[in-house]
Amino acid sequence: MTSEYIELAVPAEKLPPAVQLGPVGWLRQNLFSSWTNSILTLLALWLIYQALGGLFNWAVRFAVFSGTSPEPCKVAEGACWPLVNDNWQIFMVGSYPLELRFRPLIALIIVLAVVIPIFVKRFRSSRLMQIAWVLSPVIVFLVISGSETLGITPVPTARWGGLLLTVLLSITGIVCAFPIGLMLALGRRSKLPIIRSMCVVYIELIRGVPLISVLFMASFMLPLFFPAGFTIDKLLRAQIGIIMFAAAYQAETVRGGLQALSKGQEEAAMSLGLNYAQTMVFIILPQALRNVIPILVSGAISLLKDTSLVVIIGMFDLMGMANTIVANPTWLGKHVESYAFVAGVYWVICFSMSRYARHLEIKFSTGQH
Repeated sequence: MTSEYIELAVPAEKLPPAVQLGPVGWLRQNLFSSWTNSILTLLALWLIYQALGGLFNWAVRFAVFSGTSPEPCKVAEGACWPLVNDNWQIFMVGSYPLELRFRPLIALIIVLAVVIPIFVKRFRSSRLMQIAWVLSPVIVFLVISGSETLGITPVPTARWGGLLLTVLLSITGIVCAFPIGLMLALGRRSKLPIIRSMCVVYIELIRGVPLISVLFMASFMLPLFFPAGFTIDKLLRAQIGIIMFAAAYQAETVRGGLQALSKGQEEAAMSLGLNYAQTMVFIILPQALRNVIPILVSGAISLLKDTSLVVIIGMFDLMGMANTIVANPTWLGKHVESYAFVAGVYWVICFSMSRYARHLEIKFSTGQH
């Protein structure tokens, strides 16, 4: 049996005009649909050219990239990037001991070894990876902080700083705050008045004050409630404050996802004989969390940037280290380069998080009912 393929040629006069197809058609429809839109488009393009042109000249064309001292920058008209070259390790790990700075690098390798397999479906659900996710935080903490019992030189948390401190505070805050926020959201919907009232008071109290107040309370007021001679590390106190703050906001996000579901979902689960725990774990929460993925990631990005507030309690994260470097007489007057580098690092991290959230939205078909 043979098959024949017949090509049907469409006459040129039957095709749509070229100005209505492809890039030309898109430009005509969206940017040059009228004379007013055309003028506004040209004006916007001119402003973008002026802004990006000046930024390119300062950051690249007339900038100095080589060296580790400000000397080559004295005759330069652009940015002085030797500031980053000279203070690269300070930006990354702060005042961590120079001879032990290989340990944060080892911790980073461990984190990447655990995170990268998440994107491979075959490894994601393996038992070995689940064990690694549980043990990796403990291993990373021991590598960074050290332990006299294990023969690893201890490094006090007061020496931690830079991007290392920013990442630790934000990741620990996001991971630990999520289950607490989940329980608070369920507690606020509880039929027991005592549990519901306690959750409402906690959520409204924490959400009613800025993070700065929570950090002050955790750093200065919390030790007053401890017995004499009992102290908690300042980093741990700040971390507790960040977790408490993030949990309250995540609770409201999850509650919004729960309220978006119809009552019929829970009634149908109950009619099948599922108890409350089974209904929440297998029916309600997966749908609710899927619907609020963008808001959860937005909260995580905000928390990452809010960790810069720890500088007010004497901790120097990435932003704190930028302020310290600017105060160095060697690099006096080069604050723009320091803050521009920090802004670039924050942008890369936040943009990566938002892109991954977009990937999850598409994967789980968020917003489609």
